[in-house]
Amino acid sequence: MFVETMTLTFALAFLTMIILLPIGILAGYYFYYSKGWLKLVFEVLVWLPLVLPPTVLGFYLLLALSPQSPLGAFLLEHFNVKLVFSFGGILLGSVIFGLPFMIQPIKSGLFALSDNLQRASFTLGRGKLYTLFKVLLPNIKPSILIACVGTFIHAVGEFGVVMMIGGNIEGKTKVASIAIVDEVEMINYSLAHQYALTLFLTSFILLFVMLYINKRFLNDRA
Repeated sequence: MFVETMTLTFALAFLTMIILLPIGILAGYYFYYSKGWLKLVFEVLVWLPLVLPPTVLGFYLLLALSPQSPLGAFLLEHFNVKLVFSFGGILLGSVIFGLPFMIQPIKSGLFALSDNLQRASFTLGRGKLYTLFKVLLPNIKPSILIACVGTFIHAVGEFGVVMMIGGNIEGKTKVASIAIVDEVEMINYSLAHQYALTLFLTSFILLFVMLYINKRFLNDRA
């Protein structure tokens, strides 16, 4: 049970990170390049998962994806897909809830760059996508690393959204954060400690490696 739950937890976190990475890069560049009120609206939507209680987001996702809702009924009828109480559902919730953790570091990294980099690339006749992937992104590797690690760690420890949309189904939606609560309620502190310690050590090691690589990168550029 422990191995199965941890495997599911890490799979959820890894897939969340992989899905959000290209989204974070494109969204970060959009915020870096664009102006106007529409940009502000998108920024508010990105930041909402940080300020809303996770159960609120999870509740509305549950309603939206329920087979009784228009969207849920459409997915079930035409694609035979039922997202509530499934791994696909908690993955979707994790992706939405992880948006600010991926986008914000990338956006901040782009804004910290000198405008001369982009101007020089445009002067040489390079397009926006070339400038993004060949000029800007190589100069914000620490920010991308922070975004990936932060997103992964956050997805590993997520509870509210996953619980609301996925429930507590063994082998399908029961991740480590939910398992800890279950074991504590059953006064099985030994197994709860295994889950908690694994999450703690995983987060500590990833943060340590991230900060070490970031420091090496900054030293190499100095």
